[in-house]
Amino acid sequence: MHKIVFHNGRLQPIADVRLSPGQAGLLNGWGVFSTVRIYEGQPFAFDYHFDRLMRDAEKLMLPVPYTRDQVREAVVSLINANGLHDGCMRVYFVNNKSAVWASDEPFPAIDWIMYTVDLPMRVGPVKLALQENGRQALHPLAGTKVISWLQNVWVVEKAHQRGFEDAILLNEFGNVTEATAANLFIVKKGKVLTPPLSAGCLAGVSRLILLETAPKAGVEVVEKDFTADDLFGADEAFITSTTRQVQPISQIEEHHFKETPGPVTAKLAEVFDQYVKEHGAAKLAAK
Repeated sequence: MHKIVFHNGRLQPIADVRLSPGQAGLLNGWGVFSTVRIYEGQPFAFDYHFDRLMRDAEKLMLPVPYTRDQVREAVVSLINANGLHDGCMRVYFVNNKSAVWASDEPFPAIDWIMYTVDLPMRVGPVKLALQENGRQALHPLAGTKVISWLQNVWVVEKAHQRGFEDAILLNEFGNVTEATAANLFIVKKGKVLTPPLSAGCLAGVSRLILLETAPKAGVEVVEKDFTADDLFGADEAFITSTTRQVQPISQIEEHHFKETPGPVTAKLAEVFDQYVKEHGAAKLAAK
């Protein structure tokens, strides 16, 4: 984490930031967040991230009082304060007042916290495990990016202990949803499938960008339920996220894909790279 963080309207050194010991949101996991990629000192796809944050905050009954322009301005100020050229940022809105353990200190109802880090190095194909009942499609908060992240890190730690980088999560119906922090796609006979949001997966920003751009490049992408058997029968598979962009999958459990990246995955990685060039730092800086 870089030396300057943003907390409730102020840029501060990490050592000076204080959160209430009784903060209900952190103790209960009641809050929302998003990870924003920074290219050439500018936030990428900020509007998509902000829109999802507001949708999720409304669902969690978090009265976030900040506008799009206020958040964008604060994001840019933190990037500048840390002199960040390429990396990523976490943006949090955390419930600060509810529940019996809340402090009576003069903190705002919603804690706004942001910090930046260097970009994690995630290159080359990835090996994934499978986790049954990793998502609950019928849960009322399914698909909401909440700070209650224990289930995800617990699954990742189990995957690491078995020699995998992450895990693909199945829902209660046995359908594929996503990895713990990335959306998933498979390719079969040139056709790309990805689980629908109704499966319980997150409405990822990179997923949305690919759904919008792939058809323009002549690649059909269909949102459809599928199972682990479909994973093993696919010609190619890949994941998408803010920190990974388009990353091929080389192995799922004991199943190995013959070619990684496959031709469709490689093409979509190029499509995503082109989108970044066309909608990234240069365009944002001109606004």
